[in-house]
Amino acid sequence: MNNSNGGVNNLRKMWIIFLAFVFSLTGCSTFPNETTEVVPKNLHVVSIGDSLTQGVGDSTESGGYIPYLQQRLEQLPEVKKANFVNYGVKGNRTDQLLERLNQQEVKKSLQKADLVIITIGGNDIMKVFKDNFTKLSVPAFDRQRSSYEKRLDEIIQTVRKENRDAGIVLMGLYNPFTKVLADVEEVKAIIHDWNEASKTIVEQYDQTCFVAVEDLFENPKEELLYNDQFHPNDQGYERIADRIFETIKGKKLEELTNKKIIYANEERE
Repeated sequence: MNNSNGGVNNLRKMWIIFLAFVFSLTGCSTFPNETTEVVPKNLHVVSIGDSLTQGVGDSTESGGYIPYLQQRLEQLPEVKKANFVNYGVKGNRTDQLLERLNQQEVKKSLQKADLVIITIGGNDIMKVFKDNFTKLSVPAFDRQRSSYEKRLDEIIQTVRKENRDAGIVLMGLYNPFTKVLADVEEVKAIIHDWNEASKTIVEQYDQTCFVAVEDLFENPKEELLYNDQFHPNDQGYERIADRIFETIKGKKLEELTNKKIIYANEERE
């Protein structure tokens, strides 16, 4: 009888030890309200591209969408400071951006980046407009779109060559002719097709993100364009910054930065 009780006691002890061991392994997820402390880190962002990165139309001449996006990023508990480097050049097309990516200064910045934000493509479309002004046709834009896709793919590969860990964010195109060519459906279709092509190229790579802004400029009641009726005004750039922020915040930012920035979710188990 004593041997039987001893066996039961030993069995109980074994179960207690086993359960204690399991508890020690899973203790972090046992309490749903327990949170992991997140240490805020600096975020290094390189903005490259055309006039939308340079900030043409920005009355403060401080970089268009950049100061708005910087402010929003630094409000995140996981971001200590967002440092931006601006390589935007008015008028740049994809072929010209490819050339600039080979400059040593740009290369060094890309190598240090956690995030690379690109605005490009608008001037590629404008070149088709200018070259075919007297005989505009959808096929002309389709032919140039194919070349644009190849150069965009090369741009992403070039950035990846310099930095395999940086996230790449491509801002989509918008239609600046919503007022002067409001009834021309072909223009809307062209912008849409180029955006779809851009999105397809970007999504072939890891740690990338396409930010759609086309719809932001479609409301005729809102004045989001500068006096030239082509570039965004201050409010337009702020809307762009909001859209970029809403697209990349949270788990997406953690993914884009290869987990350098850890998502500070209070409900995270």
